[in-house]
Amino acid sequence: MNTCCDPCAHNQSALPSPAVITTTGQLAALVDILAAQPAVAVDTESNSLYAYRERVCLIQFSIPGQDYLVDPLAGLDLSPLGKVFAAPGIEKIFHAADYDLVCLKRDFGFECVNLFDTMWAARILGWPKVGLGAVLAQVFGVHTNKHYQRYNWGKRPLDADALLYACLDTHYLIRLRHIQADELRRRGRWEEAQEVFAQIAAVQPSFEGFSVEGFWRIKGACELSPGEQAILRELYVWRDREARRQDRPPFKVLDDCTMVELARAAPRTADELLCLRGLKSYHVRRYGQRILWAIQRGLRAAPPSPPSMPRRPPEEVVARFRALQSWRKRQAEERGVEADVILSNAVLWALAEHPPRSFDELRQIDGLGPWKCQTYGAALIELLKDR
Repeated sequence: MNTCCDPCAHNQSALPSPAVITTTGQLAALVDILAAQPAVAVDTESNSLYAYRERVCLIQFSIPGQDYLVDPLAGLDLSPLGKVFAAPGIEKIFHAADYDLVCLKRDFGFECVNLFDTMWAARILGWPKVGLGAVLAQVFGVHTNKHYQRYNWGKRPLDADALLYACLDTHYLIRLRHIQADELRRRGRWEEAQEVFAQIAAVQPSFEGFSVEGFWRIKGACELSPGEQAILRELYVWRDREARRQDRPPFKVLDDCTMVELARAAPRTADELLCLRGLKSYHVRRYGQRILWAIQRGLRAAPPSPPSMPRRPPEEVVARFRALQSWRKRQAEERGVEADVILSNAVLWALAEHPPRSFDELRQIDGLGPWKCQTYGAALIELLKDR
């Protein structure tokens, strides 16, 4: 991995003070500045650990010499930023863009064109550590404060140290991008990276609301008796209603393990609740009666019908998938990268279910772009032709 020594990189206080954008005039000026840049580093901070429905609470932008923090909670119309994200002439540089882009599309409808993802560039290059903190430490000698990974970005005002942490997420990305781009080109991986970046940028958010049947996804739900499953379902419904009322994540009302224990024990009184492992006295004081009511509803309810199990693929499909896995493992070992850098499991299953006999058929496989078709196509067709 290439490294770069910057005398300011070891002193975080040497970073320029960020411009905090909270007014319409400031936002308009920022859009004009960003629109004139060839590349802009971007990140977001959300409040998923502190709200029932998360939202983007901060958007960071960096250009050479200046960092900007846009406050979406200041009541601004952020739609003018859409033209920056959609501009093909402006490269948007993220680290691990998937989640940020989904949040930006979900909350503001932004579509991103011309993406560079420094995390995926590191993976394609086979860097041993690809988390932003590890990369900044290795390349620039900068160490971030992990405390702020669980910070409540929805509170106002934000701490000064939190603002510094937010700036560090984007401040070095443009320089990091140049280091990686040079290495990608030198090693003949530029087109591969561009294909991955385009696929990431095209991902759309899924809007999945609350479903009563979601309780089946709780670990241990399928091991309960039918009567216990009915209790768990009622507790699951009550917890969601309570979390929504408080605007808190459901797990902060009551965690999954405790709900499974409640379903098994089916306590009838507050004293029995206090004896239950994992249930704190705080929970009993605040929610005890409502928990007992939910348990009583479950005791009276008909057992829920188990979800239908997905059908196991035919043996010949499984055999093709295993053969593809072995081929992918060899390719990854030769390159020194993780296996999914070569092809994702979803692509392997698609190939196994619909084995292509020609390049035309290969191009119909979702997630298999032109570069991977050209690079791996002949080997994949040969591997699958007799299977």
